Amino acid sequence: MVNRYRALLAAVAASVTLGTVAVAPSQASAVAPVSVTFAAAEDVFVSQAEPAKSFATATWLSVCGSGCGGVAAGQRMALTRFKVTGIPEDAEDVKVTLDVVSARTTDTTISAREVTGSWTEAATTWNTRPAAGDSAVASHTGFTAGATAKLDVSSAIEGDGTYAFALTGTSDTTTVLMSSRETGDRGPKLTVTYTPGSGEEQTDGPLPFTLASTAALRASGKKVFAHYFTPYPISLDNAAPENDYYARNYLKPEGESGKHAAYGGLLRDRPAGRAPITGDYALADLKTEVKQAIAAGIDGFTVDILSVTSANWTRVQNLVKAAEAVDPGFKIVLMPDTNGLASVDSATLAAAIAELAASKSVYRLADNRLVVAPFKAEGHTAAWWADWMKTMETAHGIKVALVPCFIDFGKNRDAFASISYGFSNWGSRSPAGNANLTANITTAHGMGKIWMQPVSVQDERPNQGIFDEAGNTENLRASWKGAIDGGADWVQLTTWNDYSENTQFAPSRNAGWTYLDINAYYLTCHKLGCPKITNDVAYLTHRVQPVAATPSFEQTKLMNLRSGSTAARDTVEVLSMLTAASKVSVTIGGTTQTYDAPAGVSAKTFPLKAGTAAATVTRGSATVATVTSPYTITATPYVQDLHYRAASSER
Repeated sequence: MVNRYRALLAAVAASVTLGTVAVAPSQASAVAPVSVTFAAAEDVFVSQAEPAKSFATATWLSVCGSGCGGVAAGQRMALTRFKVTGIPEDAEDVKVTLDVVSARTTDTTISAREVTGSWTEAATTWNTRPAAGDSAVASHTGFTAGATAKLDVSSAIEGDGTYAFALTGTSDTTTVLMSSRETGDRGPKLTVTYTPGSGEEQTDGPLPFTLASTAALRASGKKVFAHYFTPYPISLDNAAPENDYYARNYLKPEGESGKHAAYGGLLRDRPAGRAPITGDYALADLKTEVKQAIAAGIDGFTVDILSVTSANWTRVQNLVKAAEAVDPGFKIVLMPDTNGLASVDSATLAAAIAELAASKSVYRLADNRLVVAPFKAEGHTAAWWADWMKTMETAHGIKVALVPCFIDFGKNRDAFASISYGFSNWGSRSPAGNANLTANITTAHGMGKIWMQPVSVQDERPNQGIFDEAGNTENLRASWKGAIDGGADWVQLTTWNDYSENTQFAPSRNAGWTYLDINAYYLTCHKLGCPKITNDVAYLTHRVQPVAATPSFEQTKLMNLRSGSTAARDTVEVLSMLTAASKVSVTIGGTTQTYDAPAGVSAKTFPLKAGTAAATVTRGSATVATVTSPYTITATPYVQDLHYRAASSER
């Protein structure tokens, strides 16, 4: 297959060990040939003799030449389209066949040609047919009723993506094939047979695998959005990061005239810094964040709409503009926040949402319904939302597909069922809270709704005096496992950039791109199936202090563990993604320990100790990965800081 590796954007800026944990899902290690079959997503035939007629309901496909049916202009052509997903980038010995089942026995020849124009099954007639390639990709002669004929179209397939073919013939005798509407599942199929790559040659770049193209990721019906929180853009004042508003006022206990001193400052992390820029820096920064998310494989942002008049509203408007300017295929899901919008009436909210909905970057379903996913939807009654949706349609001509994001799904799902396209909830931020995620997904699907599953890294809130125990990357992996195992339709990463709750995935001072890199693997598992590990990578995560350490700054408000969370722990974790079994040496506070790591994905934790943390991965006599955390661990922190740091061997 063509290697379409696409690197992410560059980032700005003696104890007893616990057991090694194999982390599901991981890639298969089989080297035997693999065969995958894709049924036609759409198929139809068109007739020159009936140029305005649609045959979209026919259970057969007709192909014949210009003299078909004894008329001078009677040509018939069949069209078929396939969506190919989950083919590894390093697949070898790839063969792709277009498989069709004949309804008659004929001594005819048909040819497959690449379709270069757009078309839909329902709307296509001879008059509206798409253009087809001049040269045949493959041909087949001789058809037997009930038998499958195979046309080798390998040369037209470059990997995951959408492919369409026109089937043409020159004989006046009609070749009749089964369509996808014929009973018995005998419509056209695309069969891809390949041998998984040997992995002997490693790929380069920051990821442990080759990330699929943006087009291939977006072709999946499963969507991954990241929750964008407008109060924390890349820069608040376009100053140098060492002295900008974040540095002066949010990260220092005495910032903003000491209003955050009780809890040691508002934030513990911040967006990755940048030098001052000219022009409209706010819009430029939002474009940068859109590009970062696209590079990480994310489909779009769910934007938290806190108001319809303030600076936060301006950022929502600019985010929509940024997405449209960078790539309208990157979608913005509108998420009115009932906390921030509590005093906004229905008509005002409808007008504001309609204004945003004019952009082609705002997410709509295939039937043109506008997706609206209100945060804390239960802040208004289901009747209130029903009336609001009616206002959207009558006053603005916009039909809404409502996907309420609840704080309490179980309590509110029944009341909202009749007006909702799907459901979501804000979710938990600890492994204990994410232990049984499939139940909600199953419930939503049983009610005929799609489900948007929250996936998270961690949660620590100095100003609220509360934190969750994420268990290094365990919470991230557990929430992804629930989404994948449960078959969630959509995923919401909570959050892209809420630094006040320390839930961010975005490139930051404390983690760089590490969480996005790890997330890219599970995102790919969710969309296309788990990719083959082709690059050895090790990730380190740890806090910079023990949970119980007393800060030297006189904080009067300390964070306490949230009720029901996983028990607090003091650990350094090595998360490895390896092409083959290896030996890992881990040094924490001057003490080195060694363990054997398996091929694929695995995690191992060690007790936290003051000093530095580092890990080296060796195979035989060669060092294949090494990572040293730039964050020093101390038993005497200045302020209480329970945010997990993260580092990658490839960044």
